[in-house]
Amino acid sequence: MSDYAVVNPATGETGASYPIFTAEQVENAVAAAKAAHDGWSRSSTVAERAALVRRVAELHRERREELADLIVREMGKPLEQALGEVDFSADIYEFYADNAEAITADRPVAGLLGEGTAVMRPSSLGVLLGIMPWNFPYYQVARFAGPNLVNGNTILLKHAPQCPESAAAIHQIHLDAGFPEGAYQDVRFTNEQSAEVIADPRVAGVSVTGSERAGAAVAEVAGRNLKKVVLELGGSDPFYLFSTNDMDAVVEAAVSARLGNNGQACNAAKRFIVQEDLYEEFLDKLTEAFAGIKASDPALGDTFLGPLSSTAATERLAEQVSRAVAQGAKVAIGGGHEGNFFEATILTDIDSENDAYREELFGPVASVYKVASEEEALKVGNDSPFGLGSYLWTTDQEQAARVADKIEAGMVYVNLVDADSPELPFGGIKRSGTGRELGLIGANEFVNQKLIRSDKW
Repeated sequence: MSDYAVVNPATGETGASYPIFTAEQVENAVAAAKAAHDGWSRSSTVAERAALVRRVAELHRERREELADLIVREMGKPLEQALGEVDFSADIYEFYADNAEAITADRPVAGLLGEGTAVMRPSSLGVLLGIMPWNFPYYQVARFAGPNLVNGNTILLKHAPQCPESAAAIHQIHLDAGFPEGAYQDVRFTNEQSAEVIADPRVAGVSVTGSERAGAAVAEVAGRNLKKVVLELGGSDPFYLFSTNDMDAVVEAAVSARLGNNGQACNAAKRFIVQEDLYEEFLDKLTEAFAGIKASDPALGDTFLGPLSSTAATERLAEQVSRAVAQGAKVAIGGGHEGNFFEATILTDIDSENDAYREELFGPVASVYKVASEEEALKVGNDSPFGLGSYLWTTDQEQAARVADKIEAGMVYVNLVDADSPELPFGGIKRSGTGRELGLIGANEFVNQKLIRSDKW
């Protein structure tokens, strides 16, 4: 594994390079995190920790332009979307600062049999390792670090090797906010070093956002060492369209849900499952919309679709599209790329024997399916190894409730997209992972839910 390095996917230019940690640096990082938990965490109050997390939010807002520029260079995120990610990350830290007392408060046990009291008291577990991806360099960190720092856990954050500058910037923000050395650390580990850290008895748990392969590898090590693990992995989210009074609005939502972040979001709408009486109109309008979107320089303020994150990502997506066509799929529009700038692409006529039927296409490629009934729609939508999110469009409230109940996913959004919010739990089922992030539920993943039972008061 090479050093952590910035390679601008829009230009191919190589920027700053940061060396991988030595064995001594790995040991020092774990030791510092353990010392911070034993010292700062146990001696600080919830209010004090919340104030530090609130300052992290403020510093994100104060440095938003600088932070946004970093990820435009590192992974090709369009500038306006990069600024939006910084703002959302600040919102997440602020949410956990605002709700710190509720997150850490005793929870009475309802329905207690007998006299006395019983409460569940959440408390920190200790040192946590976070392994984060390149596609949302700030947001992914915020939803892991924010609640866990409020809880008093300490953080070792291994970011993606292509995002060393944004990772270093987040580390500096936590120091500037007033966190002590060791409470939050940017660490540059190899996969082998990460496995050793997970196995270290001083480390209490690990959270991974990334590929199925990465999640499986981490979960294996964590399981062998009896460590708590949260996994947020891939997704191939269905977008069901049963009825609408405004097809233009549906198509606008579909474009945003598929092409946002250059199509590189685990919870992006990827499979569009359309009732047959709406299929032709939807496909025509979606094709027209995609035709008007050209991949361009992500540093420009009006760019909506930028490059894929790397040459490897581009080659992988191009191979998947080529294989899908060889197996019978048709290209309604797009399919090509120039450098890492991949065209907005629509595939149709994908049958269940096509690899693309069950693969995640991580980039600006929409798969559109025609179905004859609600039952067929659910059959297609649920016939997937993934179960992260889903989107449901209908004018029938009873149908919305009925279908939402039958969708095999961790999240269902009805008649809206881009509705993630700090208070809403995020996570999936099947090969999309286990556990939740965000919301008060996510804040309780890495705590000791200690029972305190008394027969006197």
